[in-house]
Amino acid sequence: MNTGERRSQRDYTLAFKLSVVDQVEKGEMSYKQAQLRYGIQGRSTVLVWLRKHGRMDWRNLSPTLRKDVQMSDRQLPQTPDQRIKELEVQLRDANEKARLFEAMLDVIKNEYGLKIPKKPSGRSSSKAKSKA
Repeated sequence: MNTGERRSQRDYTLAFKLSVVDQVEKGEMSYKQAQLRYGIQGRSTVLVWLRKHGRMDWRNLSPTLRKDVQMSDRQLPQTPDQRIKELEVQLRDANEKARLFEAMLDVIKNEYGLKIPKKPSGRSSSKAKSKA
C-alpha cells in the first residue's frame, strides 16, 4: 500500500469498509489505529465510513447508538472483559453516590442537628404500600 501514489475512496470495496467499521465498533481498534493498520490515507476517511455504515452515531467522535438501529441490533455482544469494565464503572459510580449521600447526612446532622433514623432492612416504604 505504500506505493507513493495517492489512493482514492473508490479503491476500497464496500466489504472492506464494512469490515473496518465492524472492527472499530467492536472495540478491537480505534478508527485511527485502523487507518494506520490498513494504510488508509486521509485523516477522516475511516470516520466517514463509520458515520455512513456504522451502527453507532459517530457525529461527535464519541460513539452512541443510532436511533434508527433496530432494537435487536442494540444489544451488541460484550466480551467478558468489556462486561467486567462496565460493571466496575457502575460499582464505582454507586460507591461515589453512597459516599455523597453519607456526607449529605453528616452535614444535616452536624449543621442542623436533625436526626435521620435509618430504615430497618426488609421494610418497604409507605409509598410502596399505598400503591399496592
